Amino acid sequence: MTTFLDGQPDGAGRRFAVAVAEFNGDVTGALLDGCLATLRAHGVDDDRITVARVPGAFELPLCCQALAASGRYAAVIALGAVIRGETPHFEHVAGGCREGLMRVMLDQRLPVVFGVLTTDTLDQARRRADPALLTGADAGSRERSEKTAPRSNKGAEAALVALRMADLLSRI
Repeated sequence: MTTFLDGQPDGAGRRFAVAVAEFNGDVTGALLDGCLATLRAHGVDDDRITVARVPGAFELPLCCQALAASGRYAAVIALGAVIRGETPHFEHVAGGCREGLMRVMLDQRLPVVFGVLTTDTLDQARRRADPALLTGADAGSRERSEKTAPRSNKGAEAALVALRMADLLSRI
């Protein structure tokens, strides 16, 4: 008989860490709000959530590594916003952050969720950090205009991924 494993978004009794970049703070603040609201909505008590603030997205991997290595958390969520400018700096920061977080996740064998926006414009980032969509519940009913991305809160979505992956790994 085939066994199917599927993680559920149940955070009861689990601890979660969130590392959030301060750069582009209006966007990352909204991502953090969505993330925290979603964790709380799925049974995670405030005293079981740790938030670590770092200067920018490039510092997220080191902070996430320290959080993951502590052994205290079921998952770590990285939140940031890297917005393209006129120089190659965007590629270096976004790529370094992505690769660093992936390495931490694989080395620590712990979910490290990539909640880092990589957008061309500030408006695109703001649409993906919509404070009106704090719990990720509206994923199927997002409004869309002709030339813009759908509204969402990727912080809320990152929290759902963390909840599901923590539960899934506990079943393996």
